[in-house]
Amino acid sequence: MKILDRSGRGQSASPDEGASTAAVRLDDVTHEYGTDSGRFGSGNDRTLTALRDVSLEVQPGTIVGLKGPSGSGKSTILHAVSGLLVPTSGSVDLLGTDLTALSDRERVRVRREHVGIVFQRFHLLPSLTARANVALPLVQAGVPRTERRERAEHLLEQVGLGDRTTHLPGELSGGERQRVAIARSLSTDPDVIVADEPTGELDTATGAEVLELLTSLGDDRAVLVASHDSPTLSIADDVVRLRDGMVIEDAG
Repeated sequence: MKILDRSGRGQSASPDEGASTAAVRLDDVTHEYGTDSGRFGSGNDRTLTALRDVSLEVQPGTIVGLKGPSGSGKSTILHAVSGLLVPTSGSVDLLGTDLTALSDRERVRVRREHVGIVFQRFHLLPSLTARANVALPLVQAGVPRTERRERAEHLLEQVGLGDRTTHLPGELSGGERQRVAIARSLSTDPDVIVADEPTGELDTATGAEVLELLTSLGDDRAVLVASHDSPTLSIADDVVRLRDGMVIEDAG
């Protein structure tokens, strides 16, 4: 697969040439979920194959879209890249580290230090202010309180919410809450951002603003965006199409 960086320059994604520079690389990744049908008395446990031999590569400074209907495997790829799950087979390389070879604790550490996650439904804690929500990953990382506060306020200013730092999520619009979520994903200055249907809960105009924000995350940061929505994926340098857990087309 050939992926263009944001300057329009082509970068080879062959295993030999791209292995040392890729931010993210999946090789022959398959993942199966158990459906535990035996609880109905049949005595048989079935599996659902979410991904089938998926291989893809993302260079730093590129936005790659994952497109497909519900159940096509988009979210499973994002979960594998962020270390939230270990695939049944295959390897997931993040910044030169094979996540599948790490312990649970090591994967959590890598995720906290190198991956920012933007969820469709924001996942903000309702009892915390916008500033406290943005600073939460820094609390987990052991960053001193004064530094956390300054970093969170700076990020909220960057996403246009400098006057909303003390507002609770319930006092913010949907677009503002997603901006808080994006600021939170940037709090640890991650190398990779994964965004799962980032405009799915937003109207068209607000979604366009959020997409513009995602494109300005940084020239050296890799971004994966999962969506079934073509306007959302228009920000991507390359789009990988999925169906039934398989890559069916790489659209440049």
